[in-house]
Amino acid sequence: MDKVKLAIIYYSSTGTNYQMAKWAEEAAKEAGAEVRVLKVKELAPPQAIDSNPAWRKHYDETQDVPEATSQDLEWADALIFSMPTRFGVMPSQMKQFLDIQGGLWAQGKLANKVVSAMSSASNPHGGQEKTLQSLYTVMMHWGTIIVPPGYTDDSVFAAGGNPYGTSVTQGEDGKMVEDVENAVKYQARRTVTVAGWLKKGRE
Repeated sequence: MDKVKLAIIYYSSTGTNYQMAKWAEEAAKEAGAEVRVLKVKELAPPQAIDSNPAWRKHYDETQDVPEATSQDLEWADALIFSMPTRFGVMPSQMKQFLDIQGGLWAQGKLANKVVSAMSSASNPHGGQEKTLQSLYTVMMHWGTIIVPPGYTDDSVFAAGGNPYGTSVTQGEDGKMVEDVENAVKYQARRTVTVAGWLKKGRE
């Protein structure tokens, strides 16, 4: 069987979701997947980015990360999205990327992709779960197969117990409050495993 093709698509202003994407990449590769880590296009104006030194620093340091395209979605067997919450829903940068995929959707090329997602916020009740649900609502319209972590591994409980997808609190110092590395890696392996089952069944 060919390798599972996984696209990890993230939006990150100061680096939290980028780090989660990199952990997911590491675990997915160890699980035998072919992986692309991709960012969505930044829509914020320069003055907004410059207002936060951590945002400007991360923006400048990730210029070499390719931007996600429709071709990446078509290529992938599985997708992992990682994004912060913005007032309880996904950021406009991620939503805009999803909104321009009408062509692929109309051709049925997004159906049956295996999908999972991760999130972050600046406090423990900042809307992480609703952010994931907002993403999954779009995925239902696409006809994807959503694979949340649920409570299928102890790492989920250790990372705060979000069954919708690994989520983390970003502290005032910019560091993650919860220890989510193992949960992220478990979620990535689970996504690759389920995508592998589906791929094998099709073949």
